[in-house]
Amino acid sequence: MEKLIHKASDRGIADHGWLKAAHSFSFANYYNPEKIHFGKLRVLNDDIVAPSKGFGMHPHEDMEIITIPLSGALKHSDNMGNEGVITTGEVQVMSAGTGVLHSEFNASDSEPVNLFQIWIFTDEKGHEPRYDQKKFSPEGRQKKWQLLVSPDGRNESLWIHQDAFISVIDFKREGVTEYKPKSEKNGVYFMVIEGQAEIEGTKLEKRDAAGFGPVNGPLKIAMSENSKLLAIEVPMH
Repeated sequence: MEKLIHKASDRGIADHGWLKAAHSFSFANYYNPEKIHFGKLRVLNDDIVAPSKGFGMHPHEDMEIITIPLSGALKHSDNMGNEGVITTGEVQVMSAGTGVLHSEFNASDSEPVNLFQIWIFTDEKGHEPRYDQKKFSPEGRQKKWQLLVSPDGRNESLWIHQDAFISVIDFKREGVTEYKPKSEKNGVYFMVIEGQAEIEGTKLEKRDAAGFGPVNGPLKIAMSENSKLLAIEVPMH
């Protein structure tokens, strides 16, 4: 099993004034030949968008795009007729497929919004574009993995066109858990949202990340007090 460590301080940083972004993988003006993707995971951006600012209407195609607000709210609009606000605790999925135009703006005129945007390569080109969003209960992730995204909508998750799974877990007090991959062909990319975690002996601080894969058994995890962990499981080839 291969392992990689991405420290928070080693991410690509972009400061556009209205947007402050940290890129785990090469994106826009940030390029690192050793950080192009992790299996089918192409993008993990940690964005802070200023009040009332955002991304104007722009195109995507053949990519599964997942947005997770960490604080604040995001206003969405697209050429499929979808309009609405995504708040903290919700998850948005957009299968760009044959092509979609969308915009994302901070829904507040006074508070910034912090979000993760995740891009996962689609299983094949040419899908019909689609959009969905859902609110997930905070209680559903206390000391247990809460499935947010899957290939088939299992456990009331949102679905995408890829054999990928996105999950989160929260610990209010120190504790131990494990992550069991759904497929031996998959790897898992973890990011510490808050607090600290130790995964297979590797200690991680806030916004540090570690990738393991392919994984053929459960991964042992120790969580600190008031910690939150994101797991992105994707095919490696």
